[in-house]
Amino acid sequence: MQEADINSRIAAKVRDLRGERGYTLDVLATRCGVSRSMISSIERAASSPTAAVLEKIAAGLNVSLATLFDDARAGSPPEPLVRRPQQAEWRDTETGYTRKMLSPPNWASPLKLTEVVLPAGARVAYEGGKREATIHQHIWLMEGQINVVVGDRQHALAKGDCLAMTLGLPLVFSNPSPRSARYLVALAEPLD
Repeated sequence: MQEADINSRIAAKVRDLRGERGYTLDVLATRCGVSRSMISSIERAASSPTAAVLEKIAAGLNVSLATLFDDARAGSPPEPLVRRPQQAEWRDTETGYTRKMLSPPNWASPLKLTEVVLPAGARVAYEGGKREATIHQHIWLMEGQINVVVGDRQHALAKGDCLAMTLGLPLVFSNPSPRSARYLVALAEPLD
């Protein structure tokens, strides 16, 4: 999937979720701490936001970051299967980390799977916006090593380790090694 396609997908999803909740741009900006102009730019697919900005918007909309990658285009019916070449991939312009959405888009399930590649030396920090609903997340490291800080607690993960958490606390992922790390993110969130 091309960068323009994924940015259009994110734009449509943010716009649709904001509309479903009846939020104006100003209301969402206040809820998530992202400027009105940045949200407008994202909704027009005129900018490629960072992971940190997208996470703030997701928290303001009370969804997981993974939800922002669902296909919101009209006429996109849910399908139970998504083949590897059709799995949407997004790259954070600030850190170079990539997210590949493994779960079929728009499938009504509380479970979402994402494959993440965190480059050597990269660091991604999320402020940890509170959500009204509890969202559970597990990180399973498939290759390399990463450090994950949840709130004030640090965890050093090696290949095969799995870390469980709920979203809401500040969260930092870093790769201290000279090689990329690859991990699976499994999210469980309530269905609307």
